[in-house]
Amino acid sequence: MALAIETFDNVRGGNTLYKALAHPHAAAPAAALVAALAGRPPTAIVDPAGAAAGFVEMFALDGVEIAGVYVQDIAQIGRTMLGHCARPLTELAAARARSVFVAAFDAERLIGQLRPLLPDGAEVLSLDRMRIPEARLTNRRHYLDPLNFATNFALFRDAGGLHTRLVTANYWSGYSATEATLWLTLFDADGSILADWGEPCGAPGAAIVVDSRAVRRHFGLGEFAGQLFLHVSGAAGHDVVKYALDMFGAAGGTCDGALSCTHDANAWPAERYAGLPAPAPGERVILWLQNSHPTPIPAGAIGLNPMGEERIAWLCEPIGAFASRAVDVAELLPDLEWPRQIEVRAGKHVVRPRYEIIGGGRRRIAHVNVERSDLAPDPALPRLGELLGKGYLLPAPILPPAEWRSEVLPTPMAYAQSDLPVAALIYDSAGRECARLPLGRLPRDHATALSLDEFTGALGDGGGHVELVYDFARGGYGDGWLHAIFRYRHRASGHAAESSFGAHVFNTALVYKNEPQSYTGHPPGLSTRLFLRLGDGDYDTLCQLIYPASRPWRPASETEIILYDAGGAEIARAALAIPCSGSRLVRYQELFDERVRGRAGSGAYAVVRDATCRLFGYHGLLGRNGAFSLDHMFGF
Repeated sequence: MALAIETFDNVRGGNTLYKALAHPHAAAPAAALVAALAGRPPTAIVDPAGAAAGFVEMFALDGVEIAGVYVQDIAQIGRTMLGHCARPLTELAAARARSVFVAAFDAERLIGQLRPLLPDGAEVLSLDRMRIPEARLTNRRHYLDPLNFATNFALFRDAGGLHTRLVTANYWSGYSATEATLWLTLFDADGSILADWGEPCGAPGAAIVVDSRAVRRHFGLGEFAGQLFLHVSGAAGHDVVKYALDMFGAAGGTCDGALSCTHDANAWPAERYAGLPAPAPGERVILWLQNSHPTPIPAGAIGLNPMGEERIAWLCEPIGAFASRAVDVAELLPDLEWPRQIEVRAGKHVVRPRYEIIGGGRRRIAHVNVERSDLAPDPALPRLGELLGKGYLLPAPILPPAEWRSEVLPTPMAYAQSDLPVAALIYDSAGRECARLPLGRLPRDHATALSLDEFTGALGDGGGHVELVYDFARGGYGDGWLHAIFRYRHRASGHAAESSFGAHVFNTALVYKNEPQSYTGHPPGLSTRLFLRLGDGDYDTLCQLIYPASRPWRPASETEIILYDAGGAEIARAALAIPCSGSRLVRYQELFDERVRGRAGSGAYAVVRDATCRLFGYHGLLGRNGAFSLDHMFGF
């Protein structure tokens, strides 16, 4: 039972109407709008742009008697809408209706045009009745401006000896935003609002930190484990709130057994997600299902299936509006073990979920990824080698092998992927290819986790990186959406971390479709601006920067790591030259000396900047007793 509403497509991007209908602060006025329509039956619905179906999907029209549906576009006349045959707007006057619902925002002009067509005595109501507060809007003249809905969700908890810390920066100021405000709504596990507040984003480039302990103290809350909704007014450049999210254990003892991190949640719900690992022996995998909408998720609307199988185990209980449910995947798929992987049938009810792996007294969090429904195998890819070189590639660290074990699990990430023709390329930090391992055409239901231990002898103590690439030597096709889970384990302590991401074309002046991607402007993306959050107190920061290249590009990068204090003031810079196809593993406490770090203070962060090439990065924290976290970085 998937929601019949468009949330996102890869041509037009996110659907702002969806965000406007699903916004938590639109829920109460939307319910009042439905009640007002039910109080003046029957209701004629005017649907000028197809918004009525989305509204009904979110809020239903319980108790509303529909007199008919009326459209402006002649091409829509005669279509079935909300169970009625759509009629031309010119027939509205003949409707026997006491109320008219105009399913549009910014509807004042249209309502004025409708006056001669209104049934006698009919009251007119529109979607403007459910507008969010004006203070939360960036563009008050155009309600469906995407920047009015610069939003996201985050898994947020302070319970059971665990706390979370969300970190980002006022990057909107880099796109000419003047005064941005962060509005936050904290939901408990049952979907009830525990706190709702706003705080300025500060000076241009200022750090933004939301710590669950501080929130709990400020509002006098008990323990909670739910989700945090974020909305930025005054945004520019990006209509998604990007962040890094860290999880910590309580102070003292084995607190770092819970040290872990992940990044932003991707703000648009999808029909399916993939890249959820099955539990290894001795582990539990917990999938956090967090309802992103003001309507409950029905029982049987979300399910799990082994990747490559249609054996779906459905969750047989509802999840309330904005509520959270932690699901042990073994409850639904008890016979599945790593390195099998799981497909999530999410029905567009949740933004990209997090999962948590618990075992050996430690835990870690990571995220699944959107599985694409719009992709088909690209028959041109096998023929593009001379132009694109390695083409689409997926880079990830091989951490120093004496201390860490590195493992790779390729993951199907599109409905039409029946097999994955891939190879793994091993590079040392200087950019030399040390090994090439063809994996063949992995079937959709494969269970091939590649341990990199046997290939790390040539890397030395500093490690290097792996690139997954397409390998068509045995046939097959690719679609450009190659993904994998990268798992790392500290040999001495057993602490683990994992990350997942998808392939791109890197560092070539040629453009294929929308690659090489760029965070700003159009392809080719040949520059870098990555956010590096830094550890406070006893925590150091780990960062591996990789210079991947589909074709040979500049011999070395001209990279700067720019250190900022919490107020956004630049403190210092460090220069790096990374060889093409090479990498650099850096630590905050080695990169900047104690005096400089002292000037930066608590809440400092860094930006990785390079105007000559696009780098890919991973960052994490280093704690005590071998604890660490790792996830890929984000840019803006």
